[in-house]
Amino acid sequence: MSNNTRTGGDDGSGPSNGSSDTTFGLSTESQAQRQDAVTIGSDVVGEVLNIYRLVPLAAPDDPNWDNAPSYGEVLVAARTTGDARIVAASRELDFMEIDASPAGGVTTTHASSFRNEKLYTVIEVERGREDVRRGVLEGEIPVDTIKPTQL
Repeated sequence: MSNNTRTGGDDGSGPSNGSSDTTFGLSTESQAQRQDAVTIGSDVVGEVLNIYRLVPLAAPDDPNWDNAPSYGEVLVAARTTGDARIVAASRELDFMEIDASPAGGVTTTHASSFRNEKLYTVIEVERGREDVRRGVLEGEIPVDTIKPTQL
């Protein structure tokens, strides 16, 4: 049970003592995530981005590679290091795009090797570039990581 209470009027419409004055969905990160749905793969130029190199960190025989393949080094233009992982993962094939089923949930993007800190590290190469588009700049990310149920 929560100790959160509202103060003010008899109807309980006053401010809460257990929450911040922020509004859901209005943070910079939330707004960026909503824009991502539109801007990934679009022709947006002029956004200030950084260049990041995603480098495999784990040894080739590490069991973590059993669930997600290594693609070698990948260079991306992104807003932050976390965004760099998302940009790289967005190039992978998602099960929803083919006739295959995930092990759980509704997407396979969470299982990307790029999003696993034990498998890939992110290194900032350049900062404040406006002449690049958000996305993968160098590196090969094949789309055959998920096998269809029908060939």
